[in-house]
Amino acid sequence: MAAKILANLIIMGSGILMRGMVQAYRQALQKASKSGVAQEAVQNAVRNGSKVMTEQEARQILGVTEHSSWEEIAQRYDNLFERNATSGSFYLQSKVHRAKECLETVHQVKDQPVG
Repeated sequence: MAAKILANLIIMGSGILMRGMVQAYRQALQKASKSGVAQEAVQNAVRNGSKVMTEQEARQILGVTEHSSWEEIAQRYDNLFERNATSGSFYLQSKVHRAKECLETVHQVKDQPVG
């Protein structure tokens, strides 16, 4: 008999606790949407998810300077890409590739005639 009463108390108590947690969660969501916290969090996630590599970061990855010729950049890319293809990681290999793409666009803009 005592076990039945104890089990009922535990079930009722957990039900009350669960309803309270759901209500608190709903209130938190309402407050977040009113204050704009939710939109800001989504915008930050989108901004960080689509992060574009900068020219400086690309140069650091490939180990070249602003004065390096395109031939030097291409040679450095080939060397690093092949090294990571055989014994490196796919992550590093993709970073090297993205760095080359970034510097490719920079060199295309520099090589275009003004006017």
